[in-house]
Amino acid sequence: MPSTAEPLPRRWARATTLALGMAFGLATSPVSHAAETDPRGPGTQTSYAHESRPRATWTSKDAEAFWTPRRMAAAAPPERGTGRPAAGSHRAPTAEHFDGIPSVGVLFSVDGEAREHHCTASVVHSPHGNLILTAGHCNPGARAAFVPQYRSGADEQPYGVWAIEDSYAYADRGTSGDAADRDFAFATVAPDDDGRRIEEVTGANVLAATPGYRNDVQVIGYPSVHSDPEDRAVRCATTTRRLEGTRQLRMDCNGFYGGTSGSPWLAGYDPHTRTGKVIGVIGGVNGGGPRGPHSDRTSYSPYFGKEILSLYDRATKEQGGEDED
Repeated sequence: MPSTAEPLPRRWARATTLALGMAFGLATSPVSHAAETDPRGPGTQTSYAHESRPRATWTSKDAEAFWTPRRMAAAAPPERGTGRPAAGSHRAPTAEHFDGIPSVGVLFSVDGEAREHHCTASVVHSPHGNLILTAGHCNPGARAAFVPQYRSGADEQPYGVWAIEDSYAYADRGTSGDAADRDFAFATVAPDDDGRRIEEVTGANVLAATPGYRNDVQVIGYPSVHSDPEDRAVRCATTTRRLEGTRQLRMDCNGFYGGTSGSPWLAGYDPHTRTGKVIGVIGGVNGGGPRGPHSDRTSYSPYFGKEILSLYDRATKEQGGEDED
């Protein structure tokens, strides 16, 4: 665990512990595919580690049976401190609670003694219809599952509970320096009990390169219950700008507390289809925002360029190669 002199990023609750859980090779942990980068240029992919997926050991049927309403409720234990929301900023909009959309949900994971409601993820369109996108520092632990349009306390989730299989990320991703520019990851989810792919059930957003630093976006995420007692999705329509001194975006909106890492930044959001183009995710520097008592007011995102498009291409081709064997 980090020392007390180096606090965890605000949206990275116990991510270090989750990574340790993966290192011990838990049977139900998703397989990680770490893309290496060329030292001659950041984000230039030169090699790719591949391992077999443990499909038989962790299925979406297993995930739905394991992640009961009680376990989901226990997945976000209170942290030290008062847990009271920060005072709102008069210069920024405030996220509103709503029922969520099918293509955005919560990542749940078990790591040793802790259960985490630790990140947000979204479904992105892919040839195989089974791909989700999140922040790179959201390393899923054992029994990892994605719950689209999560409903706190519901006996049955509206779009089911889906087991996470493989993950795809750059090996040198991080939350500081140039490594923060690669703080994104993809993961595949197993079919449901009826053999359906997640995109058939929830629909999907379309991955797109960031068109520039100034964009009108709709940002949707799931704050942890200890920071936001409503335990519901939040959304905010806002405009992005450049994070000074970096190749990243920032947006100002109150209410994006811990748990919102991986929240998609949707351009051209269509309220009828409830989808849009994903041009960013909460992540990057410090795990997606400034440190301090009012860190929920400002969020960051890596700039989507050749690095994320290359990673997406690798994730989809890797699956295609397996299917052809």
